[in-house]
Amino acid sequence: MDVIDVSWGDPHGGGVKPLTFVRQVLAACIYPELVESDKLPVDVKQRAQSLLSACDGGSVGSYTLSGGISYIQCSVSNFISRRDGGVPSSPENIFMTSGSQRSLMLVLKLLDHNQASLPTGVLTAVPAYSSFKMMLQWLGAAIVPYYLDEEQGWAMEVEELRRALQASKGVCNTVALYVINPGNPTGHVQSRKCIEKVIRFAAEERLFLMADEVYQESVFGEGSEFFSYKKVLSEMGPHLSHTVELASFHSASKGFMGECGLRGGYVELVNLDPAVMKYAYTIFSTDICAPVTGQLALELMANPPRPGDPSYPVYAQVRPIKIDQTTV
Repeated sequence: MDVIDVSWGDPHGGGVKPLTFVRQVLAACIYPELVESDKLPVDVKQRAQSLLSACDGGSVGSYTLSGGISYIQCSVSNFISRRDGGVPSSPENIFMTSGSQRSLMLVLKLLDHNQASLPTGVLTAVPAYSSFKMMLQWLGAAIVPYYLDEEQGWAMEVEELRRALQASKGVCNTVALYVINPGNPTGHVQSRKCIEKVIRFAAEERLFLMADEVYQESVFGEGSEFFSYKKVLSEMGPHLSHTVELASFHSASKGFMGECGLRGGYVELVNLDPAVMKYAYTIFSTDICAPVTGQLALELMANPPRPGDPSYPVYAQVRPIKIDQTTV
């Protein structure tokens, strides 16, 4: 019997083939002479030219702004708005990083009160993947565990959040709530009603919401549907939609893209005070910039081939197969 380790969520490491369109565009960006090749589809060459034009010096070997290539920030912003049914998204609030894990680390740094008498606490689901807990420990932050309800399909319950928050009093200064939707490792997909309850809880307790949504393309259960925290928040009225602080994370590593090794992730910051946003820019600037190839992968994820494009027939045929492969 062969045992395949899928615990790291690495589709290509498990034998899933990369998307042709993605790799063709990346190849042409890395080796621009391919733009003149008659072996690549026209839309591939046009996309490569557009992306290279957005790079300083027309090269993927150049630095970018700390937040990322502005052209790609705009593409991701448009992707978020389309996903959320027209909810506005500002490119200036989007930061490209070397994977969503790095985004999480930098946001945790933003929240850390290292001069306080008590350590910074973050409400964290149990079960959860181990690397997030290791990040908290490395930063000296406290894990405030809340337990998912196994009998309800690993659902998230506000009553359990209240219990966990109360238990942390005097032990740490709990400032944030970390949620993974869809869940890792449970696969649970939160309902709109559940998300609304969580948002109200965060507002009541003045908690910063961290929504890890890297598995948003991996929703397969009957009756399950992905709703982003930002979309639900935007529909809950100005008293919440304009005040609840939110960081939402996504990545090119998971789902049908599966480009783990390219290290492309982003975070969108919502409702942060301008002074805090200024500090966020400072923190994200410490990384200089995310890998350019990872940023390109994010653009290709956010802006895939569309009907009528030469690459669309192959993309439309292969994408469902890849999704099926990642569920095995």
